[in-house]
Amino acid sequence: MGELGAGALYGPERFSHFGLQPTVTTQLLGRRLVVALGLGLAVFAGLSVYADINAMRQAVLRFPWELFIPILGLTFFNYLLRFGKWSFYLRCLGIRGLPLADSFLVFFGGLAMVITPGKVGEWLKSYLLERYTGVPFARTAPIVVAERLTDGLALLLLAAGGLARFGIGVPVAVGVVLLAAAVVGLSLNRRAGDLAAALVERLPVVGRYAGWVREFHGGAAVLFQPANLAVATVIGLVSWSGECLAFYLVLRGLGAADGVDLAVTGAFILSVASLGSSLMLSPGGLGIAEGGITGLTQLLVGLPPAEAAVAALLIRLGTLWFGVSVGTAALALLMARDRDYLKGSSSSSNSSSSAKESSEYTPTSRPW
Repeated sequence: MGELGAGALYGPERFSHFGLQPTVTTQLLGRRLVVALGLGLAVFAGLSVYADINAMRQAVLRFPWELFIPILGLTFFNYLLRFGKWSFYLRCLGIRGLPLADSFLVFFGGLAMVITPGKVGEWLKSYLLERYTGVPFARTAPIVVAERLTDGLALLLLAAGGLARFGIGVPVAVGVVLLAAAVVGLSLNRRAGDLAAALVERLPVVGRYAGWVREFHGGAAVLFQPANLAVATVIGLVSWSGECLAFYLVLRGLGAADGVDLAVTGAFILSVASLGSSLMLSPGGLGIAEGGITGLTQLLVGLPPAEAAVAALLIRLGTLWFGVSVGTAALALLMARDRDYLKGSSSSSNSSSSAKESSEYTPTSRPW
């Protein structure tokens, strides 16, 4: 799998990743949260008009709120297993020397960025990894791609029962399969990586990022090896089962008929809505996920519009917004420990030169 030898680099770091230097500040994070909250309020307003806010209020009052504790627990179970997948990917790339507590904060800090379109803000994790290990951004950036792809495959498996039964969401399923096949195929094809790097190298302005492309493709080739892909997908299958069970509890609390059928249907609804919103690249799936959950819950579970809308809002509160809260807390801890970095202080650039003298990262050979 190729060792990066990052253990010796823990501590002072260089920050280059081929010249890509995004600025991470508290102001930037604050703006993202404000925009997301605004979109969330717009979604709430839209559902209130559709389902009647008074009927929704009555549904909320009837909901047994003691169920919300296990709902949050199941969501956190999902996060913990996804952290396990994150740790597995770090081992696949041979990244050593990052203390467990720091790895935990880096991963959970990424949850604050799920409110970006297509969750691309989660590349903050690769940015932080370079900060703490010295491993180039481009080498670990494929982890985010692999996380999203294996999550998608896991959700597709969870939706399989509903796909066979209802025949709804087939275009979404086909889209996920085709996208996954293309990403994995290109990642494992050495000629594709060489061709992409050669094309970038010939282009003006971006030609200097050819090395970035080679590094990215090399990391992706490791992560998408069949064995690694299978392990990560199984982890995703178990972890996302937690959120599907959480949605089952929401539906049960809103008066849906209990039973195995409800659990299967709930897993299908949540999985298809999550996949659809991911493919549409809306920030955090806002609007698309809630609309999909509301419509499918009415159609397949038989809940009235108000209860279906409340079901969508409750599961999103217990998953998306809970994750954003946990991620923001993790980033706050990182800010408190490393204010110079997160506030863009020049002290990090001053330390980078001394770090470069003391330790250099050497890209590994290709994994093929």
